[in-house]
Amino acid sequence: MRFISLSRSTSILLMLVFLFSGCAGSIKNMREVPAGSAEVTPEKGKAVVVFMRPSGMGYAISSSVFEVKGDSMTLAGIVAAKAKVAYRADPGKHLFMVIGESADYMSAELLPNKIYYAYVTPRMGMWKARFSLVPVHKQELGTPEFDSDFGGCKWVEKIPESDAWMNENIESIKSKHAEYYPEWMAMPENERVHLLPADGK
Repeated sequence: MRFISLSRSTSILLMLVFLFSGCAGSIKNMREVPAGSAEVTPEKGKAVVVFMRPSGMGYAISSSVFEVKGDSMTLAGIVAAKAKVAYRADPGKHLFMVIGESADYMSAELLPNKIYYAYVTPRMGMWKARFSLVPVHKQELGTPEFDSDFGGCKWVEKIPESDAWMNENIESIKSKHAEYYPEWMAMPENERVHLLPADGK
């Protein structure tokens, strides 16, 4: 019995170390952009949303971010710990989803020629990390905390393997969306997270 208790304690300790480590995640099915060469300026009439994950918690687990339009999903990027990705979008209303052990959501209303920012925030799940999307509001831009978070993340971008990964895992992705989207929609409007038009710069 003592051996079993020790084993369970060791497993819990290892899981905590695994989830709360400050390490950067490995880049899988994405490509790291060389320092200084990232281009995030929106095309004329378009908008950009930067998804960044400065926390090292759950570093061994990548988070995937999608734009959801009805039954259609577009992969914005696979975001490892200490990484960030720029997603180019049309202005207007959007729904974004992040996948880990579960699915979570953020709505956005984007203006043309603006750049917006959102955190991919890990939290402990039952078996592995879960993730939430947290909008960066106008008053947070340019603060020391934001600048430190932004500067601490390396740029990554999609490659053909990114969409191949999505296609290989699409049934699991859709299953999580089917399970968690009704829960999000059942929340009061003021409890859902929104990226606002004025949050762009």
